[in-house]
Amino acid sequence: MHVEIWSDIACPWCYVGKRRFEAALAAFEHRDDVRVTWRSFELDPGAPRERGVDAATHLAAKYGTSREQALAMHRNMTAVAADEGLEFRFDLARGGNTFDAHRLVHLAAAHGRQDEMKERLMRAYLTEGEAIGDPAVLERLAREAGLPEEEARDVLAGDRYAADVRQDERTAAALGISAVPFFVVDRRLGAAGAQPPDVLGELLARAWADRPQVPVVADGDSCGVDGC
Repeated sequence: MHVEIWSDIACPWCYVGKRRFEAALAAFEHRDDVRVTWRSFELDPGAPRERGVDAATHLAAKYGTSREQALAMHRNMTAVAADEGLEFRFDLARGGNTFDAHRLVHLAAAHGRQDEMKERLMRAYLTEGEAIGDPAVLERLAREAGLPEEEARDVLAGDRYAADVRQDERTAAALGISAVPFFVVDRRLGAAGAQPPDVLGELLARAWADRPQVPVVADGDSCGVDGC
């Protein structure tokens, strides 16, 4: 069974959703038969490499609200994250373009370390105050996630995996995904938002029960896992 998760590194609900999905998957009976792929989604594709204002100022401008209200939203989000064992530091966050970070997630997939790269990027941005659009920072984070340093440097210096990021985004649009996180199982069932683990667990269970079966039009002698 294949679970695809569209998310953005700069999305706090996506990090919460990651933790909740991990809890759901850990409790799922058939978890060893589940393959997870992280898909790219940019909340602000026109963002500069690093914004010149802090997170609260940007949030207030984005939603047309006051800075005080933006700070209250951050406090609420921080409390939600804490319930999932995450420490959000919006006071340290340095917003910026996430396109290159998404390219590294694709590189990580080629090395079987996609989840490690996604986790490292989210923690760097939402907890540690790293400049997520800075190539030097991204190169270091890739190394810390276990990717080959020279290959990560080459990716960041060119446009490798750019087409893959764009393809993820086109697929999201085709599926009607306009907000993240968004969970899709076998391109048949989906769940929008950072749902609780029991809801995501139900998504997995339903998808498993409804997975396509090959119609059998004839049955004869054969060998199976229990013998012949």
